[in-house]
Amino acid sequence: MAGTVNKVILIGHLGDEVKMHYFEGGNSIGRFPIATNETYTNKQTGEKVTTTEWHNIVVRNKLAEICEKYLSKGDKVYVEGRIKSRQWEGEDGVKRYSTEIHVVDMTFLTTKNDLNAEPNKESTKISTPNKPEPIDSNMEDDDLPF
Repeated sequence: MAGTVNKVILIGHLGDEVKMHYFEGGNSIGRFPIATNETYTNKQTGEKVTTTEWHNIVVRNKLAEICEKYLSKGDKVYVEGRIKSRQWEGEDGVKRYSTEIHVVDMTFLTTKNDLNAEPNKESTKISTPNKPEPIDSNMEDDDLPF
């Protein structure tokens, strides 16, 4: 085994709009939370229980600008990245900690624009497959090896 792995894969919904920060030199950073849910049945009560875990997502530069332009609260995304922890001292002198997912790859699964758009009538049609032609058992072999 060669070394260690720091890889995170999440599919979740944005909990807020993308917050952007721009720096000198043209670099930018975007931050937003996503929520993932876990549902299970409580064996004692038989009740379905859903727990939500919040993840702090960080995107940089061009990906951050794309996220700001196309994503909004409630959109579903696929995120690949790595976990990074940071600490800082707040204005009140208290040490604060944060764990973030720094995105390497991302796919937009659903956006509000997708949900609000009218479905294309042609894409909703269900076509029935053609009936297969009957096989004629009197056909000659054509000496093909397959």
